[in-house]
Amino acid sequence: MGSFDLMPDYEVARNYDRCIACRVCERQCSNLVHEYSEEIGRMTADDSKCVNCHRCVSLCPTRALKIVQSDNTYKLNCNWTSKSIKEIFTQASTGSVLLSSMGNPEDYPVYFDKMTINASQVTNPSIDPLREPMETRVFLGAKPEKIERDANGKIKCNLSPQLKLAMPMMFSAMSYGSISYNAHESLARAAEELDIYYNTGEGGLNEDFYKFGNNTIVQVASGRFGVHRKYLNQGAAVEIKMGQGAKPGIGGHLPGKKIDSDISRTRMTPEGSDAISPAPHHDIYSIEDLRQLVYSLKEATDYKLPIIVKIAAVHNVAAIASGIARSGADVISIDGFRGGTGAAPTRIRDCVGIPIELALASVDTRLRKEGIRDRVSIVAGGGIRSSTDIVKSIALGADCVYLGTSALLALGCHLCRSCQAGKCNWGIATQEPELVRRLNPDIGYKRLVNLMRAWQHEIEEIMGGMGINSIEALRGNRLMLRGVGLNEKELGILGILHAGE
Repeated sequence: MGSFDLMPDYEVARNYDRCIACRVCERQCSNLVHEYSEEIGRMTADDSKCVNCHRCVSLCPTRALKIVQSDNTYKLNCNWTSKSIKEIFTQASTGSVLLSSMGNPEDYPVYFDKMTINASQVTNPSIDPLREPMETRVFLGAKPEKIERDANGKIKCNLSPQLKLAMPMMFSAMSYGSISYNAHESLARAAEELDIYYNTGEGGLNEDFYKFGNNTIVQVASGRFGVHRKYLNQGAAVEIKMGQGAKPGIGGHLPGKKIDSDISRTRMTPEGSDAISPAPHHDIYSIEDLRQLVYSLKEATDYKLPIIVKIAAVHNVAAIASGIARSGADVISIDGFRGGTGAAPTRIRDCVGIPIELALASVDTRLRKEGIRDRVSIVAGGGIRSSTDIVKSIALGADCVYLGTSALLALGCHLCRSCQAGKCNWGIATQEPELVRRLNPDIGYKRLVNLMRAWQHEIEEIMGGMGINSIEALRGNRLMLRGVGLNEKELGILGILHAGE
């Protein structure tokens, strides 16, 4: 057969003039990259095991290390790139589906970066958020189509259950199992302090976190892992996961090596066995079937909790959302193709789905045209990187956004995209006790709080510059956006004018 060993993607560059052979890198690397050689009396590295997580670089006391991209290349070919060749070599050797984690890294357009935000100056003066009130609260849930009053003229309060957020952002679904106990604790504590919500993902809810129920969204996925009446009633809302941006049309898969006794008990699955959720819900094959589950969950929670339906951003997302709005759901969550994941087939992650910007705009437009926009709230997710992305999302029609990867980055993730291996050196996407301990939830939750409050302040500043003083006035206000370098079709779908118009 011959040898088809692949050259590593990264190389460990060690400055031996600085290296003191303290062996910190060796102790800290869960991938066993570094090793002290007694024979030569110095540190060595197995570059093939490096995932570029930067743990060794960050903790090296003498700054003797850096990780560099390998400059080894195949013969230049614009069609058969090095990436394509390596993937074929890998599959020819293993016969396995390629797996990847985190979001889509390919060079597709990021429409957020091709939109600018309009500002006010004279006829519609700007607002100083430091001296004038700015309203960043958001209420998620169905709103009445008209105001009704009783015989005495008082407004009838027939509002369906709502989620109240102090700011238009929540932590998106990341299951216990795909991320660690300490990561979940950090998210839950931050959500409680910020008066927002975090999502359990499809792995159930550890009983230690029931105390955070007022700030928890519990998820029901196709595998029904960890779903029971007490779990449903422990949260502030229930989310039905129909799909996710990183793998539209694909179910979930948590490797058995990540399912220890605690996760087994929480998910109600056998310890050490793979937890596989099927691609479809086997009781949902139509909007009518979805409606049945929506009302089953409302019955199970005594009609006290809003029901969210999460879908992936795909080509017919507007039609899907229209059906969901008529199913009795209170909130629609749309996840774009840059959304993160613990593990997904690489081909699905990188080639299926559409950007959240286009999906969001098309859904908002259709619901408004059909006169049913107020029947549901819209949550957008999948690649939200900054406060400006949030502002642009709301102007395109979202009520608020889900944050996943940005939250993990705040916890210390270095985006090495090897979550599926369960060897996270930062204690986030792992269940190995000695690695989990590396994430201190006392520090982690404070970093999340810092990030969210910084973004909230920036949102207030941006809205002030627009002459807008509330999220409600920003929602769907596409006049406040302008496109740069977009064609007419893209501008039409987004519903915005080009810069200069």
